[in-house]
Amino acid sequence: MAPLKYLLNSSVRVFQSYTRCLSSAVRQTTGLCFELNESQRALQELARKFAREEILPKAAYYDQTGEYPWDILKKAHEIGLLNGYIPEKYGGPGLNMLDVCLICEEMAYACAGIQAALYVSNVGQMPVILFGNEEQKKKYLGRLIDEPLTVAYCVTEPETGSDVAALKTSAVKKGDEWILNGRKMWITNAGIADWYFVLARTDPNPKTPTSKAFTGFLVEKGSSGIIIGRKELNMGQRASDTRGITFEDVRIPKENVLSREGDGFKIAMSTFDVTRPMVGAGAVGLAQRALDEATKYALQRKTFGIPIASHQGVAFILADMSIGVETARLVVQKSAWELDQGKKNTLTASIGKAYASDVANKCATEAVQIFGGNGYNSEYPVEKLMRDAKIYQIYEGTTQIQKVIISRHLVNAAKEQRA
Repeated sequence: MAPLKYLLNSSVRVFQSYTRCLSSAVRQTTGLCFELNESQRALQELARKFAREEILPKAAYYDQTGEYPWDILKKAHEIGLLNGYIPEKYGGPGLNMLDVCLICEEMAYACAGIQAALYVSNVGQMPVILFGNEEQKKKYLGRLIDEPLTVAYCVTEPETGSDVAALKTSAVKKGDEWILNGRKMWITNAGIADWYFVLARTDPNPKTPTSKAFTGFLVEKGSSGIIIGRKELNMGQRASDTRGITFEDVRIPKENVLSREGDGFKIAMSTFDVTRPMVGAGAVGLAQRALDEATKYALQRKTFGIPIASHQGVAFILADMSIGVETARLVVQKSAWELDQGKKNTLTASIGKAYASDVANKCATEAVQIFGGNGYNSEYPVEKLMRDAKIYQIYEGTTQIQKVIISRHLVNAAKEQRA
């Protein structure tokens, strides 16, 4: 297994890392195993060093300014920490999902906002990886490998939110082109993306099943009729470029239809099965950071002559945080592992995303509590963690949507057993 060498954009460091996953011939076959293999440990260490040395020192700056972290994106691209799921056939590292989740956790530990800014491109590129034809994969995935570019996933609309079936953006076929009209909202990377995945209704008949009413399109940056909205000033994860996009008679060539007409809803939902483990991993990274900061502070801060960690009330809070972090990591990694094994992971992806999101929020809140008044102050790191954590319960499908998916799975499984 030949190593891939990634050179850090610095004259004083060279990181070497095995980033290729083990072949199927040497996968673990003797039952449960909770240990990373050698290449995964090396990849994790590479991501950890990069996150602690390149992201962490600049996290507060990008949170305060809201600027996009181009310098970090370029360095991460140079050493191979981006676009990990793109297959080797198209120039990518060809990592498996568990590998990618290891990177996401380490980056989110340093800054969830910067991690989201860098990794939301995986959401935009995933429809092409899963459903693109050879020409589309070579063209659109190849760009991401050649240059440090970003992609946007355009599904959410101002009035629909989680109700994807109610999307109003439409595309009408005229000759060899499609004419796209509509408005998307809360689109990450909207203002900086090189290209967009856009979901639009292509069958105006309201009686048409959702599974056949929508089509996925690849839309080029700079196409006539694309209007980019202002950057939104969000509560947390401020390094992320979040905007609205309006499409006014945007012309899309027929070769930019992804898969087939009517397959758009299937593409969008299948994408979430793959990307939710990454979101869950980011939430775990933030939760781990909150636990580490709270533990360190609890050993330094003294009341009644002893560190507050010695008080049972504080010690139990730390214990509960640790329970949450460990269990969230396990279910998130299981959802990634199932995907890597070719198994259907919809259930565990939703469980992992929902649970890790709640754990991140709980750990961030408890960290602020342990810091006391200091925790409420921006001079200390945990108030940012609390602001950054909230969005995990909202984007990539709210916690309530995940519970809908989970409960439907349970009900359907019970019906099948009774049949």
